[in-house]
Amino acid sequence: QVQLVESGGASVQAGGSLRLSCAASGIHISRNGMNWYRQAPGNQRELAAAITGGGTTNYPDSVKGRFTISADNVKNTVYLQMHSLKPEDTAVYYCHTSHNWKDYWGRGTQVTVSS
Repeated sequence: QVQLVESGGASVQAGGSLRLSCAASGIHISRNGMNWYRQAPGNQRELAAAITGGGTTNYPDSVKGRFTISADNVKNTVYLQMHSLKPEDTAVYYCHTSHNWKDYWGRGTQVTVSS
């Protein structure tokens, strides 16, 4: 029932911007914590941004000040706005949530940043 579908990944030059979207179904994002994770080849999957149902956000130092997570409760969609992109941001970006003690993941969207 729960489904997360990412979109918006692309190839951009360093310094550019992208906005990723995560369309959720089977849950109300206003009642769930929503997360963006990313995984680069050879690396562990890491948290890129998080937002609670109440709107509190959290970011790792690597993206703080450049990325913004937001939620549109009417559209039931979570966004990740990314600015000043660096080659180190290159990764597959995954939408994630936890619901009734189960983890749900999107299939991912590729972000490639070239220098």
